[in-house]
Amino acid sequence: MKRTASLLMLVPLLGATQTLSAALGITLMLGAVLGVFAVCMSPLRERLTGTRALLASLILAATLTSCANIMAQRWLLSWQQTSELYIGLIALHCVVLEYHGAFREPVAVSFKRCALFGALMLVVGGLREIIGYGSLGRGLSEHWQGLGLFPEGLHLFTLVPGAFVLLGLLLAVRQAWTRRNSVIKETHRP
Repeated sequence: MKRTASLLMLVPLLGATQTLSAALGITLMLGAVLGVFAVCMSPLRERLTGTRALLASLILAATLTSCANIMAQRWLLSWQQTSELYIGLIALHCVVLEYHGAFREPVAVSFKRCALFGALMLVVGGLREIIGYGSLGRGLSEHWQGLGLFPEGLHLFTLVPGAFVLLGLLLAVRQAWTRRNSVIKETHRP
C-alpha cells in the first residue's frame, strides 16, 4: 500500500480515539463500511476502468458512509455527534484504498491488515482513556461509569497532541523491542 493511504489512516487513529468507546465505535463503523464497500465494488471493478471506476467508487463510498452515519444518528446519537467528522472521512478512506489497490489483495491479507489496525485503534483508545481520565470503559454503557484506575488523569492525552505523544512513545517501545530482539539473535549465532 502506498504511503498516502497509510498516512491517511492516522486521522482516525489519532483523532477518533479519545476513549475506548469512541475507538470501538469508529473501528466497527470503519470495518463495516470497508467490508461492504469491498464486496459491492468487486463486481464493478471488472466492468469499469479509469474515471468511471473512480466515480463509481466515490458514489458507493459516499452512499455507504451516509447510511452508516444515519444509523449511528438513530441508535448512537451521543457517540455520533462526537465522531461526526471522522465518520465523514470513511468515504475518503474507501476511495483512496480502492485507488491504491488495497482491495485487489487476497482477502486474508486485507482482513489481517484491517484487524491489526482495529486492534491498534482500540489499544490507543484504551491507553488514552487510562492516562487521560484515569479510568477505562467510560461511555460504554449508560449504567456503568467505567473502571476507575486512579482518581485523576493527564488531560493532555485526551486531546490530539496527546495522541501524537502516545504514538511516539508506542513507536519508541516498538523500536526498543525490535532492537533488543535483533541483538539477542545476533549474539546467539553459532
